[in-house]
Amino acid sequence: MYLGRVIGNLHSTVKNEGLHGQRFLMVQPVNAQQEPKGNPLICLDWAGARNGDLIWWCRGREASFPLLPQVAPTDATIVAIVDHLDLDENPPAKGPIAC
Repeated sequence: MYLGRVIGNLHSTVKNEGLHGQRFLMVQPVNAQQEPKGNPLICLDWAGARNGDLIWWCRGREASFPLLPQVAPTDATIVAIVDHLDLDENPPAKGPIAC
């Protein structure tokens, strides 16, 4: 999953049959510090996000899973709205993982 911020919406008069009743939102991918990262994209909105919301989105085949059993042809879907994001100021050093 990836972080993003909703920056707009998309209205479509003609849609694939599997997308009727679904909302499209424009999302700007962001990094953990909420700085823009990459190009904006269009996501299907499963979570009910609004303009300005910080969201989690997924892509690929998994993007259609929240809509099951309906089959929706989508590459990117908003799956959650982020209420609060805490970042560890001192992340652990990268190294071997002890088991």
